Amino acid sequence: MRWLGTVPYAEALAVQAGLFRYGRQQHLLLLEHPHVFTYGPRTDLQRNVLVDPASVGAELVAVKRGGDVTYHGPGQLVGYPVVSVANTLGAADHVSAVQRVLVGSLHELGLTSAGSLGEFPGVWVDAESPNPRKIAAIGVRLAHGRTMHGFALNIATDMRYLRTYIIPCGIAGRPVTSLAEEGIHVSVQQVVDVVARHAAAEWGNGALERQDVAWKHRPDDLSAFSRGAGAGDTVRTAAGHGVRRLERLEGRLEQAGVSSGLAVSERKPEWLRPKVVHGPAVLALKKTVRDLGLVTVCEEAGCPNLSDCWRDGTATFMVLGDRCTRACGFCLVDTRKPLAIDADEPGRVAEAVAQMGVEHAVLTMVARDDLADGGMGHVAACVEAIRSRRPGTRIETLVSDVGGDEAALRLLFEARPEIFNHNIETVARMQRAVRPSAGYARSLGVLARAKSAGLITKSGLVVGMGEISAEVDGCLDDLASVGVDVVTIGQYLRPTSHHLPVARWVEPGEFERWKRHGEAAGIGHVEASPLTRSSYHARQAADRVTVPSVVSTQLSLGLTRR
Repeated sequence: MRWLGTVPYAEALAVQAGLFRYGRQQHLLLLEHPHVFTYGPRTDLQRNVLVDPASVGAELVAVKRGGDVTYHGPGQLVGYPVVSVANTLGAADHVSAVQRVLVGSLHELGLTSAGSLGEFPGVWVDAESPNPRKIAAIGVRLAHGRTMHGFALNIATDMRYLRTYIIPCGIAGRPVTSLAEEGIHVSVQQVVDVVARHAAAEWGNGALERQDVAWKHRPDDLSAFSRGAGAGDTVRTAAGHGVRRLERLEGRLEQAGVSSGLAVSERKPEWLRPKVVHGPAVLALKKTVRDLGLVTVCEEAGCPNLSDCWRDGTATFMVLGDRCTRACGFCLVDTRKPLAIDADEPGRVAEAVAQMGVEHAVLTMVARDDLADGGMGHVAACVEAIRSRRPGTRIETLVSDVGGDEAALRLLFEARPEIFNHNIETVARMQRAVRPSAGYARSLGVLARAKSAGLITKSGLVVGMGEISAEVDGCLDDLASVGVDVVTIGQYLRPTSHHLPVARWVEPGEFERWKRHGEAAGIGHVEASPLTRSSYHARQAADRVTVPSVVSTQLSLGLTRR
């Protein structure tokens, strides 16, 4: 079970679709949506949607499920059981299972009059009385022995959306209600705890592996932009910008249940001490990079594998500049206001690939939330330029989540990079502490969409920031369940004192166990070691999950002018 917090409908749908198609396990996603009306194929919109959704701040989304129009929004618990059912059972049996979970949960919460109402789906209050009231909607899809969609349980919902703006489920004359209106005042978290337990009894034989995103946060602490505060800044504003940055990071860690970390001065264990030797091959590549006017992520991010990778002809370059519109708690990349896009960059990327004889090129990027398409059009142009200049090169793109924008992602999908890489970075509980402008569900949805587009997918985790080993196991299960082909796992190394502290040094044996776990879960290749980074052994990892067009040296590529 995953409590995902507040998730836009399209992002949750993408995660569901991935679990539906590739998942092996019984999954239950629990979350809240921003205001949205959804409707099935048989909905009479003119009759059952009574307002322009945009006028009340809601989306209107068509979905492939049973049922008519319904509403999701704040104060309502939405549940998506993506589970396998026996071939002998039909959708009606699955609906009955969802009803049992909800009715049992409501009884435990004190609403003992909850039950079913004959041929009407959902869960009702006082079903046997002259005045039955609907408290939960149910709409499911069942295909090939796997389920999607689920239920919406009203806890403390704004009932105008269900009474004034639509005819819920197309059932006129049947009132709707909520736990609050029935005199039961409980939090969403309390309801989640109860529903999770009843769901485990129904679909997991009583067993439950649960992970939650952090429950407590301040809305003003989740800004999409954190510009002007470079990672090393200290007291630069009246209040002290660098100090405030560290206080915010520590506050988010506390919300995630992490109280402290290792001292900055603590000596690294021996296995985290790479031997840096700049031999002739490394120096020659440095000269080539400088002659082309490029800058590498290897140097900018202080990667511990620089000498190892560069001796093997491997380096990582960025496109879209070297200034990021986000300020993740673990990252050293510059967060000042980004500069304009370099329009001739795709051609220079392609020329560099051709001059260096690159066989496997990795294009990475900073986050560019300031751009309408998040930079995906530019990355796609780089892919197309490489293909035109050197068709035999295999291309991997390591990109941001572009705010979950499906149209922007499609720009890159249509360019068909052989490997689509997007890092989830950490486990569900740690997301807001580690990367407050991103999200666990969003990253899973981005990866699921890439997989659905027919691309080989890849993701990565940084460990040692406060997660526990079982949480990494669960994250690997989630990545496998949306079809991810390659995963990298490495130890977090604190760039400066203004970044998240290291919670622990993870021993090599634990990385080896995660590799076994992830591959047993269905991930094609897991590259896991203390010094592993996203592009480490990228060519070798790709070779394990695809038939490469060419196999020899690798150069991980991306560009920006000095």
